[in-house]
Amino acid sequence: MPSTPSCRFRHAALVGKYQARGIRPILEDVAHLLARAGLDVSLESETALNTGMTEYPALTIKEIGQQCDVAVVLGGDGTMLAIARELAPFDIPLIGINQGRLGFITDIPLKDVGTTLPLMLRGEYEEESRAMLAGAVLRPIRGDGFETIYEGFAINEVLVSRGATASMVELRAEIDGQFVANYRADGLLVSSPTGSTAYAMSAGGPIMHPSVGGWVIVPIASHTLSNRPLVVSDDVTITIEIVAGRDAGMNFDMQSLASLLHGDRVIVRRSDHHVRFLHPKGWNYYATLRRKLRWNEGVS
Repeated sequence: MPSTPSCRFRHAALVGKYQARGIRPILEDVAHLLARAGLDVSLESETALNTGMTEYPALTIKEIGQQCDVAVVLGGDGTMLAIARELAPFDIPLIGINQGRLGFITDIPLKDVGTTLPLMLRGEYEEESRAMLAGAVLRPIRGDGFETIYEGFAINEVLVSRGATASMVELRAEIDGQFVANYRADGLLVSSPTGSTAYAMSAGGPIMHPSVGGWVIVPIASHTLSNRPLVVSDDVTITIEIVAGRDAGMNFDMQSLASLLHGDRVIVRRSDHHVRFLHPKGWNYYATLRRKLRWNEGVS
């Protein structure tokens, strides 16, 4: 179906939290809304497979990157983080419809979709670019040097932590080759400004505005109470070495995992990719903080 002159976009990919109960009729309503706005509509392949929807073509992530110019994501922040990491290399803007609990980055309430989404499709939106983290695990090889055994991207955080055992891990942290500290703790995370309202905040880190060009390094349950969160520039390279501890691991946005051995080094730096979020017209970050963190409770 050709796009109408009033529509800013041509071809939308629809992604849904297909595990959620009752998601199919909501996805169908959103798909019909997109089609009525004049867009070609396709479903992300896993969404189509797990919901049984066959009215619209199913596309892989690569095909979405090649054919679509906007992605509409129905779910919570976890759903958005997962698809945003995969689509980031294709520079496709993302619109989030919140069907989760908190919804920091899926900011259209489900009840407002019918009025808000058509306006955004016509170009009435605020666009925002968010930095991403790139992480890699380097493992020592016999003789000399390291080999890369795992690589990934994160929007919120890269986390290095202990395993299922109750014992702590010991982690050596360096920034641009300069020694920072040895942390004996449950873990150490490197958070982006986007992730500063997620796990990093729960662990005592500061909230960083998304426009800040920096990361925050946050120890989790550190044995040394003076080990405090550290804000650094986002143009540095952070190295975390596994010194001691059993069953250590790392993950990206709490979703993709890698097991670590003593001597492994986790390298974290700024990714070449970024994420493009589209918000409803009038959106601003401080209003989101007030609403999601309930800062305005008790204020008349």
